[in-house]
Amino acid sequence: MRFIPIIPMVVVLLAGSSAQSVDETARKVDQIFAAYNQPHSPGCALGVIQDGHFVYRKGYGMGSLELGVPLSSQSVFYMGSVSKQFTAASVVLAAEQGFLSLDDNIRKYIPEIPDYGHPITLRQMLHHTSGFRDFETLLFLSGRQVADLHSREEMIALIARQKNLNNVPGDAWLYSNTNYFLLSEVVRRATKKSLAEFAAENIFQPLGMVHTRFYDDHTVVVPGRVAAYDPGSNGDFIVDWSTNFDLVGAGGLMSSIDDLLFWDRNFYDNKLGKGTLVKELQMRGVLNNGKQIGYALGLELSTYRGLPVVSHGGALFGYRTQLLRFPEQRFTVACLCNLSSSDTNKFAREVADVYLEKKLQPEAVPPETSANPQFPDPSRFAGKYLDPLRHFLYVFTASGQGLMAWGGKLRRVGPNQFRDLGTGTITFEDSAQGMKSTLEMDGETFFAGKRVEEPQLSAAELEAHTGQYKSAELDVTYKLSTEKGSLMLTVGWNPALTLTPVAPDEFDSQDFGTIVFHTNANHHIDGLSLFTVNARDISFERVH
Repeated sequence: MRFIPIIPMVVVLLAGSSAQSVDETARKVDQIFAAYNQPHSPGCALGVIQDGHFVYRKGYGMGSLELGVPLSSQSVFYMGSVSKQFTAASVVLAAEQGFLSLDDNIRKYIPEIPDYGHPITLRQMLHHTSGFRDFETLLFLSGRQVADLHSREEMIALIARQKNLNNVPGDAWLYSNTNYFLLSEVVRRATKKSLAEFAAENIFQPLGMVHTRFYDDHTVVVPGRVAAYDPGSNGDFIVDWSTNFDLVGAGGLMSSIDDLLFWDRNFYDNKLGKGTLVKELQMRGVLNNGKQIGYALGLELSTYRGLPVVSHGGALFGYRTQLLRFPEQRFTVACLCNLSSSDTNKFAREVADVYLEKKLQPEAVPPETSANPQFPDPSRFAGKYLDPLRHFLYVFTASGQGLMAWGGKLRRVGPNQFRDLGTGTITFEDSAQGMKSTLEMDGETFFAGKRVEEPQLSAAELEAHTGQYKSAELDVTYKLSTEKGSLMLTVGWNPALTLTPVAPDEFDSQDFGTIVFHTNANHHIDGLSLFTVNARDISFERVH
C-alpha cells in the first residue's frame, strides 16, 4: 500500500488578527467559488500558501459527477501548460549534470528537424522565441483530433515536415507547444531516460511529490485523477477529458494541490540539483535586438496591482489550472479546476485580493464613458480588422457600453484604448484610410489591421476557388466547394466550414484561421496559404 503523507493544515494569524477575521477571510474566498460548491457541479481545488505552509485549502464541487466523488486538495488534475515549468526544470537539471547545454542547437539531439538557415537553441525554445509552429495547431489543421492517441514519432515527423518557421529564431516571442514537446525528446535522447523518469528521479521523489507524474503512458492508472467537463445545455455538463493523450513536455503533468506545496517551497529553499535551478527558471528571455521579454523558463514574470508575480496557467480539454506566486510576500495561490468555463486566472487573483488587500495597489477604475464626451461609444470600434502582413483577423463586437473580443469583455483604459488580461493594449485610430486597430504586447506590435467590409463575390468568382489543395507539410488535402452561395472547406470527415471573404482572394475560416489564395501569371489560382496565430504561412498546392 502506498504511503500518503498527511500535510497539516496551518492557519497563520497575522498580528492583531483573530479567529473572527480568519473566518471572514474564508467566507470571502468561499464566495469566489460559490457557484461551483454544489453536489451536482464540477469545480475547483484551491490551495493558499504563505511562508511555505497552507493557510487555506478546500475543494469546491465534484471531481467525478459519475461517481459522486468531491474535489479535495488530494485530487489529481491534468495540469496543462503548468507542466512547462517542470519540463524546463528537467532541462536545467540535465544541463547541471552535463548531459546538455541550454545553448545547444536542437539539431544536435533531433537531427530530423530541418536546417532553417539559423540555429535554434534550447534556450530559445525554453523562452518561446524559436519560431516553431505549434504542433497542436498543426494537428488540428490537418483534420486530426488532439484528444486522439498520437505517438512521439508521429508528432516529430509532423514538426519535421514544416518548411518554414513563424519567425527568425530569437527575433520574436510567440508561444508554441512544439518547443516544450521537443524539449521532452531532448531530455530522452540526452539522458537516455524519458522525461517522466528523469523528472521523477530528480524532482518529484526528492521533493516528496507522491501524487505527481508526467503522464506518458495512456494505459497507466492514476489514483485520484479527476474527470473534466464542459458546460452542457439546460444547465447540465458533458464530459471533456482524454485518457489517450499522453504526449508530455508541453503538458502532461498530473498533480494535486497538496503536492504543489512542495514545489512552491523549493523556490525559496532549493533542494534540487547544484543550486542554479531557481535562478535559471526565473531568468527572462532576451530577443536578438537585446530586448527582454516577460517569459522566463516555463514561467511568466509580470506585476499585479503593483507587486511582482511569477505565474503560469494551463488549459486542455476541460481542465483549467493556475499557479500564481508573489515572491516578495512568499505568498502563492494554486487553483485547479475541472470545468472548461472556469477562469482560474481570475479566481487566483481574486483570492490574492482577499489576502493581500493591504499590500496591493488600488485597482484602476475604468473611466466613466457615459458622462465623458471624449470617450466615444465603443460600438464605433466594432467590426472585423485584418492585418495585411500577418493575415490575422480580429473581431470586436459591441456589448452594452463595452467592447468584446476573444470571448471576453475588454477593459477600457482610455478614449480609444482597451486592455484584456494577458493580451496587451488595443488602440483604435480613425484615419482617412478608415478605422485601424493595433495590439501592443511587451512593447512590440503583435497586430496592426484596418477594419474591413465583406467583399461581395459573384458565383463565378467563388467557383474559381473550388477544387482540391494538398499540403505536404500537414499531409492533408483540403476540398473547396460552393454551397448556397458560400465557399465551403472540408477536411476529411469533419463537418464543412463556411469561408467568409475579407479581401480579394482572402477568406476567414474562423477555426482554421485565414486562407490566402495565390494566383499565377495566367491569373489562375494555383495554391493557397493558411495563417493562424501559432502556425503561419502553411503552403498548399492546387491538385489538378
